[in-house]
Amino acid sequence: MTERIVVGLTDAPGSRRALDWAVDRAASLDGRLELVAVVGTAIGIAGEMAVIDEALRRTEGLLAQEADRVRARGVPVETRIARGSPVERLIESSAGAALLVIGSDYRGPASGPARGPHGIRISAGARCPVAVVPDVDPGERSGVVVGSDGSEVSELAIAFAASEADRFGEPLTVIGTWSPVPLPFGMRAYPDHYMENMQKLTEEELAISVAGLAQTYPDVEVRRVIERTTRPDLVINRLAAHARLAVIGSHGRGRIARFLLGSTSQQVLSRLATTTVVVR
Repeated sequence: MTERIVVGLTDAPGSRRALDWAVDRAASLDGRLELVAVVGTAIGIAGEMAVIDEALRRTEGLLAQEADRVRARGVPVETRIARGSPVERLIESSAGAALLVIGSDYRGPASGPARGPHGIRISAGARCPVAVVPDVDPGERSGVVVGSDGSEVSELAIAFAASEADRFGEPLTVIGTWSPVPLPFGMRAYPDHYMENMQKLTEEELAISVAGLAQTYPDVEVRRVIERTTRPDLVINRLAAHARLAVIGSHGRGRIARFLLGSTSQQVLSRLATTTVVVR
């Protein structure tokens, strides 16, 4: 079955970079694209219909232009204009898709504060994996990095990352982190071997998480990185700075939690180091 990739399209530079990334992926997988642009709805203010009509006209032109560019690469493409909240409409569009691709205006640490509340909300609520593409020149990057915490969703993230590493023919780096419990008031040191045991336990958990990869992807070089830290997101983004792709898991559960990301996932997306896929 042909993989359907949905791309949220705007006129921002980051959106164009996200579309380029999606086209490359679709071309390599014989997939097809659906370009979705969202225009707001009227709220009843005098004169606003003229603004909305112009927005629709410009959006139709943007979609037609970008669709022509996609077809020039030999990738099948459809376009659609949705009305309403961009977050809600893109989440709806993700139903039944193999991947939702959105752009981010984050351009690296030198560009200022963290970005991406819309991207974080979309990634948390989407019904398929979401690729968030920063407005950063990928340059000469190689490899896939993935965060692991031993949870069910991180197992899914590892599986997705391994498949991508195999497709690229590049190494996979699986990251495990740990942090000691805070010392109680009045206690000045941890018990003997506590730190060593925490390190070993994390190593064992990570080994279990990647145990089946050698059989499924015998050609993929798997590297394991284990670090003590209270900020796993900093470790992931540090290693992702030179990687082609990063993969993280969302811990959303239930009707309300589905629209929330775990703190690590949210922090990773706030300061993207590379194109990052959120798997749920």
